[in-house]
Amino acid sequence: MAYLWLKTFHIIGVVVWFAGLFYLVRLFVYHREAADEQSPRREILSDQFSIMESRLLNIITTPGMVITVGTASGLLYLSPGWLDQGWMHAKLGLVALLVIYHFLCLRVMKGLQRGERAWSPRALRGLNEVPTLILVSVVMLVVFKTQFPTNANAWLNVGLVLSFIISIQLYAKKRRRDAERALKEEE
Repeated sequence: MAYLWLKTFHIIGVVVWFAGLFYLVRLFVYHREAADEQSPRREILSDQFSIMESRLLNIITTPGMVITVGTASGLLYLSPGWLDQGWMHAKLGLVALLVIYHFLCLRVMKGLQRGERAWSPRALRGLNEVPTLILVSVVMLVVFKTQFPTNANAWLNVGLVLSFIISIQLYAKKRRRDAERALKEEE
């Protein structure tokens, strides 16, 4: 029964953690774009985004990470044989990358809150895709384990995921161009 409870809370933790990471970096994009606005709009938006980012990271995203890692540790304790399997090593490696990404987000947030412009909005949009790629990889590892598919169907699915990512980027680029045209027309 403990296994099922740990697994339940592990899945909930993963969902919460990823939801927070997806939204957090999106807020960074908006925060960074606000830095290019005129005063007092810049300060008002920056203050609001700082509050939203801090709350999201401290109340949702970090607790999601802690629950995920904590329950994963419990699951590995109950099923130590998983540590002998290659797919688990790959999954743990991806989770380690995600933890590093989480702390990178903390660093980016603190920089934005200090008014730094080290990251462009475009670079932040690219950064926003990292957890998507990690999520897809982890889910595929968990589902397929040692029978990871290498046939055409698997590559079709990978292609679909990549096309979604590219489509989202192209749509964002179109929105930016439309916004720039609208600004030029107003002038």
